[in-house]
Amino acid sequence: MHLLSPRQAFWYLMQSERHAAESLVCLATSRRGDRDPLCSLKAQSFCLLGVMAKDGGVEDLMDLEAKHQKARNILQSLDSVIVAYSGGIDSALVLRLAMDTLGDQAIGVTADSASVPRKELSEAKRLASDMGARHLVIQTEEFKNENYTSNPGNRCYYCKTELYGKLRDLAREKGVQHIANGTNVDDLGDHRPGLIAADELQVISPLRDAGLTKAEVRELAKQLGMEVWDKPASPCLSSRVPYGSVVTLEKLSNIEDAESFIDGLGIRERRVRHFGKKARIEVNASDLKTVQNALPGIEERFRELGFEEVEVTEFRSGNLNAALGVKA
Repeated sequence: MHLLSPRQAFWYLMQSERHAAESLVCLATSRRGDRDPLCSLKAQSFCLLGVMAKDGGVEDLMDLEAKHQKARNILQSLDSVIVAYSGGIDSALVLRLAMDTLGDQAIGVTADSASVPRKELSEAKRLASDMGARHLVIQTEEFKNENYTSNPGNRCYYCKTELYGKLRDLAREKGVQHIANGTNVDDLGDHRPGLIAADELQVISPLRDAGLTKAEVRELAKQLGMEVWDKPASPCLSSRVPYGSVVTLEKLSNIEDAESFIDGLGIRERRVRHFGKKARIEVNASDLKTVQNALPGIEERFRELGFEEVEVTEFRSGNLNAALGVKA
């Protein structure tokens, strides 16, 4: 028996089109209290869905091709759409599907601010160009909001509110009817305050609504010949700063330079967390030896960036969420 998160359970109960699972168990629980509005269901109870596991994973409610077609149908019904496109695998897939169904009525829009690494912005532009997508870059101003820079546990809410607000204004200007993002089903079980902003501003999530998991997103992108199908996740630079520690332009610049140095070692997935004078480098277990061997040079470069101490540990996505007592 595999228990999904409350968000995932609720989504399956509301969205599933057929009863493919062998058992469904809906349980009321208050294990998360009311800290997360997206998990607050009727009477602040929560649904846990139990489904029989197959090969260690939850049995698919629809096969991949059916989910692919459903995502296309969702986008086709929109007539026109702006895709919040970061260049990551999820939003890139949404943009590709939107182009396939809506043609030039689909526009990819990328937000640029100090929290976006220059390398990521450049790659997003190149990928959009290679896909032949209509693509715009807009400036967002989350750094003018102290609710964001003070770095509370729901910092992402303020970032996404700024982003989707700007996209809503752009949609009105362009005569576009809808905004879509790259949220997938697995995101519902994670700590993502930005989902609240998406809900408030009526942003559509075709991948989620089609039932696509992260693994399925990658597999579908691979089948479609998208080069980013295996691209590691790359959240914004502010996510490297511990909650409660003020986000500053200097910190983000130092983080970006530090991560660029680690990239030069041939490492694809890494994080450099900013703990004042200490930098914590996180890489996958297979890359730990590479970092340790290069540590003298790393320490020298990091000292130039203001870090007096360097710690190396194994990478785990959302490591800083542990301080909030929520799932990473």
